[in-house]
Amino acid sequence: MTTALTAGLGLKPQHYDAALACPAEGLWFEVHPENYMVAGGPRLAWLEAIRARKAISLHGVALSLAADAEPDPAHLARLADLARRIEPALISEHLAWSTWRGAYHPDLLPFPRSREALTRIVDNVSRAQDALQRRIAIENPSHYLRIDGHAWDEIEFLTELAHRTGCGLLLDVNNVYVSARNLGYSAEAYLDAFPGERVMEIHLAGHAPDPNLGEALLVDSHDAPVAPEVWTLYARLIARIGARPTLIERDDKLPDFATLLSERGHADVLLRAPLAMAA
Repeated sequence: MTTALTAGLGLKPQHYDAALACPAEGLWFEVHPENYMVAGGPRLAWLEAIRARKAISLHGVALSLAADAEPDPAHLARLADLARRIEPALISEHLAWSTWRGAYHPDLLPFPRSREALTRIVDNVSRAQDALQRRIAIENPSHYLRIDGHAWDEIEFLTELAHRTGCGLLLDVNNVYVSARNLGYSAEAYLDAFPGERVMEIHLAGHAPDPNLGEALLVDSHDAPVAPEVWTLYARLIARIGARPTLIERDDKLPDFATLLSERGHADVLLRAPLAMAA
């Protein structure tokens, strides 16, 4: 495991006070760094106060590593400044693109896994790691439609990316479940083939049926508790690869902190089982 992290929660402003006071052992918090890449102010002060007591992970959404361009140097410099200030336990980003010719798009967009794309993303991940002076973890995406032009399957692509750059991987189990349902493959087979030695962090989240298509299309909504099927996949994964820092993601329809902490407790129990067996 990375340091002594077990299960963590996404940190939201309405939960700062409860998060600051929470004594749970092994608890850590993850934030989107884009919300804190400022010179000062109350939001950054709150983050620093929590960082004094708990570990923090930075989960970026705007480096656009799969774009047909290098990461914005100014954005990357601000991210590096925040990392030096906070000293996070982990930094991660998505295998996706979200910028085009200086314009930011409000989504994490897919791309054909071509050889050209791999070369470009290797360069972008390397630039990010050089700027941050640390290894980062790259997250597997959610899929909603089939895209032609893939030269690599997703696991091979991620494995090769990690091999060429030395980066780690962030395995989002909910993304695997949603993608498997939407595209018609086995989530179990995907998880069983994933390179466990590269996994630096795991994400768990809720999903929802599409408002128009219903269960025919699942959306990685982050607005619901982790589904039982995802918990089952998670238990299967950690039984194979061992405990890894695991985050419960919740970005919408937020319950109170105690409810989130209870869900986090379920992940914590599952995480500690492999540790107890190894002792």
